[in-house]
Amino acid sequence: MHIERRIGRAASLLALVALAAVAISTASAATARHGSTARGQTQATLVRDIAIARAATAKYVSNLGLAKENGYGIITKMIPNMGYHYMNPNVKGFNPAKPPILVYEHQGSTWQLGAVEWVFTSKPSTPPLPGATYGSFGAGCHYADGSYVPADSQSACPTTAPQTGAKFGFWHPLLITMHVWLWYPNPKGLFASYNPLVAPFNNG
Repeated sequence: MHIERRIGRAASLLALVALAAVAISTASAATARHGSTARGQTQATLVRDIAIARAATAKYVSNLGLAKENGYGIITKMIPNMGYHYMNPNVKGFNPAKPPILVYEHQGSTWQLGAVEWVFTSKPSTPPLPGATYGSFGAGCHYADGSYVPADSQSACPTTAPQTGAKFGFWHPLLITMHVWLWYPNPKGLFASYNPLVAPFNNG
C-alpha cells in the first residue's frame, strides 16, 4: 500500500513537471514570436524610410548644381573620411524625404552624393530611424566658402574667415549628428559618421 502511494505521488509530481515544462515552452515561444515580430516591424520601418530618402535624393546623386538650385549651400569643406557638407536652411525637423544636409565626395569635376545628414541640439529620446547611432559636431562659425572655425559663442567668431576672407554665415552650438550613408557603402555601418571607403576623395 505504501509503495502504491509513493508511486502515485511520483506520477503526480512528474505530471506537474511536464505541465510546467509545457507552460515554459509555450511562454518562450510566444516571447520569441513577439520579439521576432517587433524586430521585423522595426526592420520594415527602417527599410521603408531608407527607400523614401533614396527616392527623394536620387536627383542629387551626381547633380550638385541641382542641389544648389534647390537651396543647399556649402557649410564645410572636405572633412576627411566624410565629405563636403551642403545644407538647406529651410529644411526643419526630421523627414526622411527631406534631409537638411547632403554630404558629397569630390574628385576632379565629379561630385558624388555619399550620405545625408540630420542634426539635433540634443540626442533624440527616440531614434528618428530605427537603430540610429550618432556623432557630434563642435560649436563653431561657418563662412560662405565652407570655412569653419571652432568657437564657443557667436561673439567669438571672426568677422571673416581667417584664411580666405569669406563672409561670415552662421554659428551653431554643439550638435548631435546622424549620418545615413545612402549612396556610398560604409563598412562601419549605415549610421557611422566616418567612412574609410571615401578616403580616396580626401584631397578632392
